[in-house]
Amino acid sequence: MKTEATTVRPTGVPSTLPVIFYQVAMPQPESHLFEVTLIVQGWQESVLDLKMPVWTPGSYLVREYAKHLQDFSAKAGDKGQPLPWLKLGKNHWQVETKNASEIAVRYRVFANELSVRTNHLDATHGYFNGAALFFFIPGFEQQPSRVTIVPPKPDWCVTTPLQPVSGEANTFEAKDFDTLVDSPFEIGQAQLYDFEVLGKPHQLAIWGKGNADPDRIIADTKKIIEVEAELYGGLPYERYLFLLHLAATGFGGLEHKDSCSLIYPRFGFRNKEKYNRFIQLVAHEFFHLWNVKRIRPKALETFDYEQENYTTSLWFSEGTTSYYDLIIPLRAEIYDAKTFLEGLSKEITRLQTTPGRKVQPLSESSFDAWIKLYRRDTNSDNSQISYYLKGEMVSFLLDLLIRARHENQRSLDNVMAVMWQQFGKDEIGFTPEQLRDVLESVAQTDLADFFERYVDSTDELPFDEYLQPFGLRLHSFEEDDAAPFFGAMVKTENNQEVIKFVEAGSPAGIAGIDAGDELLAIDAIRVTAESLSDRLKDYKVGDTIQVTVFHQDELRTLPVNLAQPRPSRYQLVPVESPSDAQKQMFSGWLGIDLLAIR
Repeated sequence: MKTEATTVRPTGVPSTLPVIFYQVAMPQPESHLFEVTLIVQGWQESVLDLKMPVWTPGSYLVREYAKHLQDFSAKAGDKGQPLPWLKLGKNHWQVETKNASEIAVRYRVFANELSVRTNHLDATHGYFNGAALFFFIPGFEQQPSRVTIVPPKPDWCVTTPLQPVSGEANTFEAKDFDTLVDSPFEIGQAQLYDFEVLGKPHQLAIWGKGNADPDRIIADTKKIIEVEAELYGGLPYERYLFLLHLAATGFGGLEHKDSCSLIYPRFGFRNKEKYNRFIQLVAHEFFHLWNVKRIRPKALETFDYEQENYTTSLWFSEGTTSYYDLIIPLRAEIYDAKTFLEGLSKEITRLQTTPGRKVQPLSESSFDAWIKLYRRDTNSDNSQISYYLKGEMVSFLLDLLIRARHENQRSLDNVMAVMWQQFGKDEIGFTPEQLRDVLESVAQTDLADFFERYVDSTDELPFDEYLQPFGLRLHSFEEDDAAPFFGAMVKTENNQEVIKFVEAGSPAGIAGIDAGDELLAIDAIRVTAESLSDRLKDYKVGDTIQVTVFHQDELRTLPVNLAQPRPSRYQLVPVESPSDAQKQMFSGWLGIDLLAIR
């Protein structure tokens, strides 16, 4: 690290406290190795403890970032004598300082995972998240720090939401470790586009090649910003950065207070449906700058970076945000009400075709995010439900409940506004009880039964009951010549027909067919994933078929008794002969005539 960058004490740091500097270099980006130097000046203890986070806020899984760290060393000063050190835990290093007041720690981090929550470095760019790259000093998390980036090429620039330090090239200051973790870095030749919304500067940075149209994205993003800002009464930042990575595959986002990271298929912008999905992603991550980054569950008020931070309220943080990511583009006039209702119908279909909704309560799904949502296996759909998905549907019903009771004069929007005023502005964590209190105060009704049935247990969501005041109902579809129910999902992999999922209690499950089996034949005639549905249509409900599989390389033929077909799709449709009151309520909700969606 340059000497001049380490001798300037950051603003507001008393002389009695240590000064923390990081340098991030990438001299050989093709190696996927970031080279990090941490310099601590003014240290007065005999040992220096260093710890690396095990997770990133917004992505609720212990990811063990320290597994990518290598080549650790420590010296007394940048060019001093080596200092002894020990590794005391999976993410804990301890340096014996030998009374040195300045300690320089060097290490490298392997970065070859292109996602919004990790690090990626190659010949085209470098991207990192603070939790996956930087140590923190226990007890000094509130200390400011500075980060200097050393690009490998002169034409690589640095893009980050952190404020630059005047007079120091590629150097940025974070007011505390939380801010450092919350500020991703993009280093390279990203395409940068500046724009202004509501008097505040914004920037879109795009890395990668594809068919994204920056002008279209910016125009629609402006609309999203304006709609969401109106809901909350303004923008709680001075500058905002959208980081967009275009990749061959991948979909996702990670929210931050002053930025978000997005990853999307590089050619996913021309097709209307795919573009709408991207816009929903933008709306989702931007909505998070209020809901979860500032309106946080109590368990996330102060982050513990070393272990799981449990809460039963992720359904509100993520599920409610998912409901809004569907409705915000409608309000922004990016798509119409029919598209919105089609999107809702698809989400309802996902919920109603997931058996785990009958097993795992929504609050439990939130609490168990750390061990289940991101660690799917062949039984996941049988045993769990996503708090994103069911949380979205519960939020949808709460919105309808409030609207119906107050003739569209109140809605879930009022809940979000109250949550912002009571908890978000001052970043005071809310408890599950406080969240329910706010919902009840806006709805002006007791929601104990609602929470007991739909949040804390596994009762089926009563869609028709809540849709009825708005002139809608949920219609289930089966194909005219639907096949009898078999209960297994099959995919072709490496010229084999592999059973990927078996529904618990289904004909296939009762017969003893397992996920991982190779499907060979039905009634001694070969069958493929592509031909399975048509083959089953040759049979009737109640027929017994002989299914031949390889189970762990053992040939088995099992009798399967076919059952009644299941609905494969659900659609929100108008009721027959809607009343004037229903038409009025529907129009007050979505702004169009109910009959226009027939």
